[in-house]
Amino acid sequence: MCAEAAPGCAQGPAMALAFCGDEGNSGAYNVDHGVLNNGCFVDALNVVPHVFLLFITFPILFIGWGSQSSKVHIHHSTWLHFPGHNLRWILTFILLFVLVCEIAEGIVSDGVSESRHLHLYMPAGMAFLAAITSVVYYHNIETSNFPKLLIALLFYWTLAFITKTIKFVKFCDNGVGFSQLRFCLTGLLVILYGMLLAVEINVIRVRRYVFFKTPKEVKPPEDLQDLGVRFLQPFVNLLSKGTYWWMNTFIKTAHKKPIDLKTIGKLPIAMRALTNYIRLNEAFEAQKSKRSSFPQGSRSIWRALCCAFGRPLLLSSTFRILADLLGFAGPLCISGIVHNVGKGNNTIRPQTKILGVFFISSQEFLSNAYVLAVLLFFALLLQRTFLQASYYVAIETGINLRGAIQTKIYNKIMQLSTSNMSMGEMTAGQICNLVAIDTNQLMWFFFLCPNLWAMPVQIIVGVLLLYYLLGISALIGAAVIIVLAPVQYFVATKLSQAQRSTLEYSNERLKKTNEMLRGIKLLKLYAWEHIFHSSVEETRQKEMTSLKAFALYTSISIFMNAAIPIAAVLITFVVHAHLTRNADFSPSVAFASISLFHILVSPLFLLSSVVRSTVKALVSVQKLSEFLSSEEIGEEHDKCSELRSADNHSKYQAVPLKVVNRKRPAREDWNNYSSHMRRPINITEADDFCVKITNGFFTWTPEGPPALSNIDIRIPQGQLTMIVGQVGCGKSSLLLATLGEMQKISGNIFWSSSPSDSETGEDVSPERESSVDMEFRKRGSVAYASQKPWLLNATVEENITFESPFNKQRYKAVIDACSLQPDIDILPHGDQTQIGERGINLSGGQRQRISVARALYQQTNVVFLDDPFSALDIHLSDHLMQEGILKMLREDKRTIVLVTHKLQYLPHADWIIAMKDGYIQREGTLKDIQKSETELFEHWKTLMNRQDQELEKETIIERKTVLERTNLRRTMYSREALLKDDEEDEEEATESDDEDNLSSVLHQRAKMPWRACGKYLSSAGILLLPLLVLSQLLKHTVMVAIDYCLARWTSNAIAEKTELELRNCSVCEVFNHSPYSKVFSILCCLGIVLCLVTSIAVEWTGLKVTKKLHSSLLNKIILAPMRFFETTPLGSILNRFSADCNTIDQHIPATLECLSRSTLLCVSALAVISYVTPMFLIALVPLAIMCYFIQKYFRVASRDLQQLDDSTQLPLLSHFSETVEGLTTIRAFRYEAKFRQKLLEYTDSNNIASLFLTAANRWLEVRMEYIGACVVLIAAVTSITSCLYNKLSSGLVGLGLTYALMIGICGRTGSGKSSFSLAFFRMVDTFEGRIIIDGIDIAKLPLQTLRSRLSIILQDPILFSGTIRFNLDPEKKCTDSMLWEALEIAQLKHVVKALPGGLDAIVTEGGENFSQGQRQLFCLARAFVRKTSIFIMDEATASIDMATENILQKVVMTAFADRTVVTIAHRVHTILNADLVIVMKRGLILEYDKPEVLLEQEDSVFASFVQADK
Repeated sequence: MCAEAAPGCAQGPAMALAFCGDEGNSGAYNVDHGVLNNGCFVDALNVVPHVFLLFITFPILFIGWGSQSSKVHIHHSTWLHFPGHNLRWILTFILLFVLVCEIAEGIVSDGVSESRHLHLYMPAGMAFLAAITSVVYYHNIETSNFPKLLIALLFYWTLAFITKTIKFVKFCDNGVGFSQLRFCLTGLLVILYGMLLAVEINVIRVRRYVFFKTPKEVKPPEDLQDLGVRFLQPFVNLLSKGTYWWMNTFIKTAHKKPIDLKTIGKLPIAMRALTNYIRLNEAFEAQKSKRSSFPQGSRSIWRALCCAFGRPLLLSSTFRILADLLGFAGPLCISGIVHNVGKGNNTIRPQTKILGVFFISSQEFLSNAYVLAVLLFFALLLQRTFLQASYYVAIETGINLRGAIQTKIYNKIMQLSTSNMSMGEMTAGQICNLVAIDTNQLMWFFFLCPNLWAMPVQIIVGVLLLYYLLGISALIGAAVIIVLAPVQYFVATKLSQAQRSTLEYSNERLKKTNEMLRGIKLLKLYAWEHIFHSSVEETRQKEMTSLKAFALYTSISIFMNAAIPIAAVLITFVVHAHLTRNADFSPSVAFASISLFHILVSPLFLLSSVVRSTVKALVSVQKLSEFLSSEEIGEEHDKCSELRSADNHSKYQAVPLKVVNRKRPAREDWNNYSSHMRRPINITEADDFCVKITNGFFTWTPEGPPALSNIDIRIPQGQLTMIVGQVGCGKSSLLLATLGEMQKISGNIFWSSSPSDSETGEDVSPERESSVDMEFRKRGSVAYASQKPWLLNATVEENITFESPFNKQRYKAVIDACSLQPDIDILPHGDQTQIGERGINLSGGQRQRISVARALYQQTNVVFLDDPFSALDIHLSDHLMQEGILKMLREDKRTIVLVTHKLQYLPHADWIIAMKDGYIQREGTLKDIQKSETELFEHWKTLMNRQDQELEKETIIERKTVLERTNLRRTMYSREALLKDDEEDEEEATESDDEDNLSSVLHQRAKMPWRACGKYLSSAGILLLPLLVLSQLLKHTVMVAIDYCLARWTSNAIAEKTELELRNCSVCEVFNHSPYSKVFSILCCLGIVLCLVTSIAVEWTGLKVTKKLHSSLLNKIILAPMRFFETTPLGSILNRFSADCNTIDQHIPATLECLSRSTLLCVSALAVISYVTPMFLIALVPLAIMCYFIQKYFRVASRDLQQLDDSTQLPLLSHFSETVEGLTTIRAFRYEAKFRQKLLEYTDSNNIASLFLTAANRWLEVRMEYIGACVVLIAAVTSITSCLYNKLSSGLVGLGLTYALMIGICGRTGSGKSSFSLAFFRMVDTFEGRIIIDGIDIAKLPLQTLRSRLSIILQDPILFSGTIRFNLDPEKKCTDSMLWEALEIAQLKHVVKALPGGLDAIVTEGGENFSQGQRQLFCLARAFVRKTSIFIMDEATASIDMATENILQKVVMTAFADRTVVTIAHRVHTILNADLVIVMKRGLILEYDKPEVLLEQEDSVFASFVQADK
């Protein structure tokens, strides 16, 4: 301490350790030339600023924040980044690194002195502590937003800068220059302290917290003020960003309680789908304005994507290139370490002694093996931080891009022309694929994108370094890799082609599977499972052929990735040893070269992935381009004007010209056709109307004939209009045309703005209308209930209110009008029960009534109801008509348009539109039609079998009785429901809790199903599984043997060379490389062969397993009971066949290979290091414990986040499919904006889950990478120590370090462990009771036999894509004449004859190119074709007009006179001729007798039904 206080004072007793050293003649104590010219004093002076900072800041840190931390938790809403935040952190990191170098330089240079000089490294140590304290102190000030305390740092940087500058100046004065490392380090420190001082001054300048009268108040970002935002990556400091430190709390919390959407909170504004969509859309618009004269195809989309998301990709690429460059520090440091320990780590003795101490050069500094070990450690930390940062930025960009594209697709869906969907040009499946698959392909392409720039840099630098180490022989080895690169590329392209081919067959298989599952009820009832099973299996066989090609090229790719480095190393070393006699063949060169070869192969390993991803992305963008170019609704008037001009460009400018050319002649013909048919408009018709169509011609397809011709109608304002006509006459089409859903060839649609328009004096005359010719006038919201009920996957209440405010009184009235209360009472959670996908858990009648209830609940002026009574019995129909349509709507002066086949309601109509074959037969009041169209009126009367005068009277009289009956029914239903609830309360409580609790489901599925893994591996068979395991073990054993052989070879070679140099023998024998090279060559060749065996074995296993599992899955699904399909969403089952099968087919084999390779590599690396330096095992224990706890905490969070990512994706995809299915309803309601908002919410939920999952993966990988770096450091230090003190050979040191570097790679997460479980699930099958047919218990019959003897027509008509022939006779058993006979019976012969192809005419997905009624008739025809002994009709005529129904009933009675016919009907008059009647209620038989017997009983329920149906 004497020396520290006053360098000139007398020395005490001799000490081995002193601040200034204890040599008697040390110049460190000389102050003859002034105190500042004494080096030790200047170093002591440099300690002062650091001591000052520590004394000032420690009380504030520990007393101030320490005492508050227990009382007040500083929330992130106070966080703020001061100006120069990131620069400060970067400068601090550089400062810390330079200070570590200064400490190391002091220790190394002091090592040659006779005594220890603490002043060479102690001030640097104090500076290191102060630098850490400064950044911790700054962080706390920043998070509490209290900048005045930064004044301490201002003084510190000033003092540190001054003292360090003094030291630098004194070095210059004493002739110390750039050749001395200490001079360079001091100069760097002066610059760094100066820059940090400048940053501090800049904070004062901007924030004005001192020296200014009015400090600048700054609020934290908007995101941080929102406590719901919990994704903090964009807001935390640089250290926390790089290490994902902010995730610690989140991951700890996840271990205590499950993660749900509430836990992960909201997305920051910059990452939300809307923000990214706006950015993408601006880029799209910019591209369109730039290239307005050229078609907008894939190239424009690529440009827009790069413009919107290119900048973060550039940052990711920069991080990646920096990481790759730092990766070369490993081989270089290994080379230096092995070289130095080979020479005993004897550094060159420094010659320069100034101011009483030694100075060393940078070369002398780097000649120390321990220094290189520490530098290697820091290089690995930095490299892996940059690498993970690159991954994170790329994935985040990909997620943002995915959200933007999904929003873009959704907006396009909202504008899609209905004909695209109905005519099969675009299916819901294709759109869902675009959303689910193609957007993800683009996301992953952006993730892999930085590799495109990083790979060339890696290859060039790698080859240069190899040349530096090995000379010309390195170029030969590198040439092997580079020559094989085109082969790799060829394999990659073939792989992507095989994948594309597989995808095509996969899509075809999924389409068939989807249809099979949608029509599973019909298939089971008709015993057609085997037909569709065979059809799916046939497509699967084609897919398997492609999968075999895929597996072959994958195995070649895996083989080449493993074998190329072995071949390159073999050729290089054999050439190097035998051709270049005087070359350096030392362990340092050999193992550095091996590491470089492994680095050089990694970009080629990635090449196949990058090529495949690029090809997929190109295909996805092409599909996206085609989709965005598809026809939009509301473009009709544009197209008509286009036809009159030469301009053929559509909005997206990528529509093929042939589409326009096909339209043109057709349009002209229709216009010519219509000119002589149009009737003059009567001006008196334009009195008070809601909608008017004049001279309207409408079509579904541009090339087809008009579906509606010569439409001249008006719909009166505030009145009830009914549209009637036979099946397929265009009633539903007329509604859709009015809503603007059909393509308008010619004519005008005019909507009155509101009922008050005429009062306010708006001109609605035909003259006014003609002034807006060719214009679709803007309409308001229309409450529309489609013929096919469309329901949301939401609660009953949400389906009825449909985004409208909840009004309890109105809601109850609507429930009553639609007779829904009894149904609600028996639902598990009342009106809060979740309706399944497509209303799977409701009957047809319930679905229809909820759909109608939605229309009734809305407060719109116009209501369109398309055949709302088709699935309802007479009581429900009458009640709905009276209470709903007449009372709630008409009395409220709402405009109602009702399409119906129930002609008994015609007297209620204010206006009637009668349709026939796509044109208007007659319109007017019932009296008008009675006077002018007597024949039509009489026809209606005949159909109803009653007089017109009685119709209205009976309906009015019955109104009271129906109400009483309904109330009575409701009471009974409610009472029974309550009793049932009481009985089953205990059972249902736990069951429903389990179903509704997302977290329990997540954790149930999240457990690793080892049984499933065992099933996967055991499916490979007895031969393949042992081959797979043994080949992997042998391969890794041989790999270790190759490296060990090389270590011995090089060690012996360098030992002999050193001995010869010592003996100075010029004529001695040169080292014989032949024995070693032979053994090395044999081992390398064996390694290459084993690489081939393992790659083939793993893919062969994959193929065998995938074939077996899909077949098993298909069999189990198709044979599952109907209850399984009624309780399991279709999407979940389809997911097993799509995503999970895809995982098993393509990903698990490669993942299995990767997982086994990484595990065995890690085990072999630890074994080699432990063999080389047993001391390593001691240090391994704490690292292993750390690994265990990190993995333990991570696994829980990762599982939850993975499940959350999956579970948030399902609602998003469901929302897309729901929107596509209900597009007409959404657009009718004008709810596009509300549904877009929902889409944004679903997208953001999915994206926040994906981002948290990404951050969690990075959190794990950073920590595992850092542990890997620690392993390398420990291995290096222990190896160096063993070599120096235990005479370990330098070859084994090189071997140990090379394997230590590999552990860092093994430490990274294995991909897809849980993927094994995705394709397996359980099914339960229980039956009770017996059913006897013809004295035979059907349970004893094979299902195939039983079902082949029955025919049923379901309430919901199901048609499959294909031909009419296939739909009628998939078993191909009938002749054409039999099929035509069936079509004639079903009243469809004339329809099918008119179609191109007749029986071979195309049926689109779901039969969308036919009306609902026609679809039901096709189902009837299908049943007639079978001619089975039992024929069941389940509401088979619900969507058919009465005239057609009467004909059908007669035909059925005649054609099936000798068979058993069971009719399930709501129209009671249709079953009066039956032999027996069964009346049912809630699954119980109330009455069972002949109809005439039941009618005679006064209290008979059946009699009351018949009375109501009169």
